[in-house]
Amino acid sequence: MYDLVLLHPPTVYDFRKEMLFTGPISDVVPSSPVFEMYPIGLTSIGDYLERFGLKVKIINIANRMLQNPDFDVEKKIKKIKTKAFGIDLHWLPHAHGSVELARIVKKYHPDTPVLFGGLSSTYFHKELIEYPWIDFVVRGDTTEKLILMLLNKLEQKNCDYTDIPNLTWKRDGKYFYNAMTYVPDSLDEFNFPGYGYVIRSVFKYCNLLDPLPYKGWLQYPNTAILTSKGCSYNCLICGGSKDAYAVNCNRKKLVMRSPKKMLEDIGLIQRFTRAPIFLLNDIRQGGPEYVNEFLSGLEQMDIKNEIVFELFNYADEEFFKRLNKAMPKYSIELTLESADEDIRKYNGKLPCTNAKVIEMLQFALKHGCAKIDLFFMTGIPNQDYESAMRNVDFCENIHKQCSESPKISYFIAPLSPFLDPGSPAFEHPETYGYKKFCNKLEDFRAAMKQPSWKNMLSYETNKMTREDIVRATYDSALRLNEFKYKHHLIQKEVHDEVAYKIMKSVEFLERLDEMTLLDREDQAIEMAKIQDEVEQINRHSICGKNELKWEVKKLFADLPSLTYIGLELLIQEIVKGVKCRLGKIDRNIVLQSHHTPK
Repeated sequence: MYDLVLLHPPTVYDFRKEMLFTGPISDVVPSSPVFEMYPIGLTSIGDYLERFGLKVKIINIANRMLQNPDFDVEKKIKKIKTKAFGIDLHWLPHAHGSVELARIVKKYHPDTPVLFGGLSSTYFHKELIEYPWIDFVVRGDTTEKLILMLLNKLEQKNCDYTDIPNLTWKRDGKYFYNAMTYVPDSLDEFNFPGYGYVIRSVFKYCNLLDPLPYKGWLQYPNTAILTSKGCSYNCLICGGSKDAYAVNCNRKKLVMRSPKKMLEDIGLIQRFTRAPIFLLNDIRQGGPEYVNEFLSGLEQMDIKNEIVFELFNYADEEFFKRLNKAMPKYSIELTLESADEDIRKYNGKLPCTNAKVIEMLQFALKHGCAKIDLFFMTGIPNQDYESAMRNVDFCENIHKQCSESPKISYFIAPLSPFLDPGSPAFEHPETYGYKKFCNKLEDFRAAMKQPSWKNMLSYETNKMTREDIVRATYDSALRLNEFKYKHHLIQKEVHDEVAYKIMKSVEFLERLDEMTLLDREDQAIEMAKIQDEVEQINRHSICGKNELKWEVKKLFADLPSLTYIGLELLIQEIVKGVKCRLGKIDRNIVLQSHHTPK
């Protein structure tokens, strides 16, 4: 019997049966269009609760469905014995799959509480709680303590939840929305992510498949460390922007994880894999002293993994000198969004001149940067078709100014499928150049079921319709593909495959538009005819499947080392469990205080 089973849903629950042309919506992330990669917060929740002697298991339902076409979700759910289920609705594309998964859970476990969490759950909590198969929504960006408080109440059969902050719940047909007063100003007691928990759980529950983060993770195990919550920037389309955190989570200021905790995470990760370690969010938000402490700590370690830094703004030459000194191998990622400086400045993303962007890239290459990923977007405010095409011109200029370095990788992808809830653009679309088609959760659930990604788009801009955004995406991606091939950045087979997929994608969109004129029965017949072919096009349709990968000679540690790590972590947990049973660790201590926003 588990205390909590955490389930990660697919985007659309019945994606294996339906014809869904998702296009390029996931081409620049590690997971597939099913978005099977679960939020790292799930591992933090599992790690935190098991410190108090609870048994917590993650089951990546989306990945199990993706890995095995015959995987029986209902059979799996039916067999689970747990005191509570948790389902994440963090990224809005899971709006359909998460709610349907909750429905199935209640079908087989009508008396077992189902709780939701995540940023999108927080935003739509009042709608979620009205579904009969959802009992609680735990709101906010840091819910580990709140979930422990809730599980304590459930175990005590205490039905009064008024003292649990951030909780949405119901009783006797009435809905309750407890105030959002828990906004921790320190993150160091939590592990983002809890990779130790994941390794430990594989040995503890004798199951390797359930907690795998995404399809192909064993072959290429990307790892990531969350450096902060909140943000000092206020990009218009970002659900993690300064305003979005304030609106959605009542977080009024940025909070950073300490350099000490991040260094501990890096030390653990490189014990079990040599894959790159991504630092999510720009560490420079913590200030010069913070950066110096972290990089000084890296210098003292025997760093074996490549560290990937995300940059939100211009970095000078001294910063790259410092990175090169601190570790043997590092890379950077920049989301430029647009080659047009005015558009970039308006949106709040990398607000510096193109000359400064090129200067920064030159500094990075001069001081040992191994790989640079540059991301451009279609579907942003004030961007018309010509502006989107100028992104490729800028790539040409960068390539020339940076000595035609093959270390720079270029990507163009649409802002899709949805505007982020809580972002300035979502809250004030007309002000910031958007027209919204989706407002309520059910709107997004219906959008995810659309057969074409064009019709999934929840918006149009002040310069482009949905059709324009799709055309600009494919035309600029096709032109970028030619640029890469011309400059030997990709091989001919990659170029040819991408060109073919773009051509077929445009063809599919035209055929799907024609099918909308048919009645429902004939439409279903025609869609079934192209389903298999569409599935082959859905992944990596605008860039090569290996372009986002870093070259790694050795991915995992050897089996004896992994076994040693797993057993070591398992023994540590057993000791904690014994202390809990002896009363040396108080599960109720979290009830005594909580932080409030300042």
